[in-house]
Order: sequence, then C-alpha cells, then structure tokens
Amino acid sequence: MPGGRLTDEDRQHIAAGLAEGLGYAEIGRRLGRPASTIMREVTRNGGPDGYRADRAQEATRHRARRHKQARPPVPPIPDTGHGRDPQAVLDFAESFTALLVQQGLPRMEARVLACLYITDSGALTAADLVQRLQVSPASISHAVAFLEQQGMLRRERVPGARRERYVADDEIWLRSILAALQMNEALASASQRGAEVLGVTTPAGARFGSSAELLLLVNQAFRQVLEQWQQSQAERTRPRAAAPGEELS
Repeated sequence: MPGGRLTDEDRQHIAAGLAEGLGYAEIGRRLGRPASTIMREVTRNGGPDGYRADRAQEATRHRARRHKQARPPVPPIPDTGHGRDPQAVLDFAESFTALLVQQGLPRMEARVLACLYITDSGALTAADLVQRLQVSPASISHAVAFLEQQGMLRRERVPGARRERYVADDEIWLRSILAALQMNEALASASQRGAEVLGVTTPAGARFGSSAELLLLVNQAFRQVLEQWQQSQAERTRPRAAAPGEELS
C-alpha cells in the first residue's frame, strides 16, 4: 500500500522498472511512492545494476528480525497527570519523528528533538534521553551537538547540580526560520552578483536575476508573517485590563 512498507510485489515492480531503464521518479510514480523511497531501496540492495527483488525481500526480512531481536522494549512515556493516553502519546511521538525525518533531519536527531518537544517542560538530561530512547550516551551526545548547532535546542545547567539538560523551547521554529532567511539573503546577494557578472540580458544572468527576485520576495513575506506572529504572542501574554466594575483575580 502506498506510504507503507514495500511489499514483495513492489520490489518485483522496482526490478522490472530498472530492467526497462526507468528512473527512480518514474518507478515511484507507478507505485505511488516518493522517488527517495525507491532510491534508498535500490541503493541498500545492490544498486541499479545488482538489484534483485527476491534478494531485497529476504534482506529486508533479515534486517527486521535482527532489529526486533536487538531492540529493547521502549519504556512508556510517563503520564504527568494530565490524563493522557500513554500509547497515544507514544504513537504521536513516532509519527512526529517520521515527519521530521521526511523534512531532512537525521533519524537520531529527529528522535531526540521529538522526545524533548512532547514533554511539558521541554527539557531533559542526557540520562533521561538515554533511558527514554534506549540508545547509547554517545548517540545522544552526537545528536544534541547537531541540534544545538542548528539552533534547535540549547543547554542549561540543572539548578543545584553539575549536570546539563537540553531544552527545546517555544521559539525553536522561529530560530529555524530566521536561519533560513539568513541563508536566503546570502543566496539572493550572490544571485544578484551573478546577474551582474554574467550580464542581466543573457540567459544565465537573467536566471540569476530571477532567482534573486524570488528569494527577496520570499524573505519579505516571511518577515511580515513573523511580525504578525510576534504581535499575536505579545497580545496573548499581555495582562488583560479589567472592564468597568470587573475585578481581575
């Protein structure tokens, strides 16, 4: 089924498509799957010239058995008294992790970020993450370093202790968007320079000029949106004035 795991029949279609000389995008279109899924499947099972459906299916079964045997049970996410269904929370954490992976985040980094983001405090120590995700301290350390570099979490000292905890606060996506805007500005500046060097009336120069215009328009629109969001956040946190005759508790 589209979006689920590849079946033996899917792999037969992939092998047939490769034999026809089809590209990953066309094979994926026929199966109703992203080209990236087809590319990963082929790459991990012999490449375009060595892919065989039966061997790929058997290798997948072997990896699944090995993974099932090696992976310890995931501890339940503790209910903090809000009446949440622990299984529903766990299912959401897994689906949110998968979404982050689809957006380009490495899987371990996505698991760490999702684990932090679903907690009410938004903060966990390295030991907490190791226990919840059932991975090694080194895996957590590498993931945290990557996320911190991307501005997606920050470190803070645990009060009264020497340990650190990692925090995913309410402005995680704001910082991500601002970083993207800075990159867009750099690309727009380079594109404008490219248009000047190549000549704005030439095809190559016009291409760079058009790119610069688009990037600048995108940045302008995003900055307007961010201003609106910041205003709405300020209004939400501003103390409400009492109406005539009303007493605020």
